[in-house]
Amino acid sequence: MSSTAEEDMTTRYTQAEWRVIIDEAERDLPNSFARHKAPIIGSPDFAKCIDHTLLKLDATKEQVDLLCEEAKKHEFQSVCVRLGWVKRAIENLRESNVAVACVVGFHEGTYSVSEKVKEASMAVSAGASELDMVMNYPLLKQQRYSQVYTDIAAVRNVAPHPVVLKVILETSKLSQFDIIAACKVAEAANADFVKTSTGFGGQGATEENVRLMRSVIGPEMKVKASGGVKTVNECVAMMEAGAERIGTSNGVWIMKEAQTLLEDVTHAVADTGRKNSRPSESLTRMFSSS
Repeated sequence: MSSTAEEDMTTRYTQAEWRVIIDEAERDLPNSFARHKAPIIGSPDFAKCIDHTLLKLDATKEQVDLLCEEAKKHEFQSVCVRLGWVKRAIENLRESNVAVACVVGFHEGTYSVSEKVKEASMAVSAGASELDMVMNYPLLKQQRYSQVYTDIAAVRNVAPHPVVLKVILETSKLSQFDIIAACKVAEAANADFVKTSTGFGGQGATEENVRLMRSVIGPEMKVKASGGVKTVNECVAMMEAGAERIGTSNGVWIMKEAQTLLEDVTHAVADTGRKNSRPSESLTRMFSSS
């Protein structure tokens, strides 16, 4: 990337202009948040919300192969891996509709812009169609918004659409104001998603933070909830808070749990039908398309 291009990205807004944008977003927060519609659990649409994830440093080729087989079986949206496993995942998934996502700047987020650009370029060249990059949240906390913007925009520059760019905020390290600021900076840099967490830096996704993020970004952006999402109920809670993608290493368990719950509901409906009554709302809500 040329110095001129980097300078243009750095100077999109002055510090004063960033503060106006962020302050306005904070002032315009709604007094209450709508509950969003989650896909019917266990359905293809539900599975397509899941990024099946393997990010531990000691991952093996056998574990990556299994990750891909599981993703194909359940028709998850993607597998999310580190750069060294992208090519293997691409080979495993070549005859499927499962995408390959690669993390960038993981997990600290404090790598230099040039390092993140190199990693993103290598990932895309290897075949990754989605990138989950970690925002430089220490700079964000220092309110150095132009530098944070440059960090994201530089990756977007080498990974233009249709590559999907998700920006990980690491919300456990941020105040509410910081989360708002992070969302507005990521939005200005043309990211596709804002994502809660790496799963390696403290508390993961919370409904409160997902609702906040969803309320701050525009309709063209989406939210990914990641970190600590391990059950069907947690998935549905995040979706109803506004997440359209779930990052988890527990996707297979979640789908098995969904199938068990579906069988429980089927039996409950049959039993209540014989008794001429209705099954409980708690059993049926997650399976209703209305």
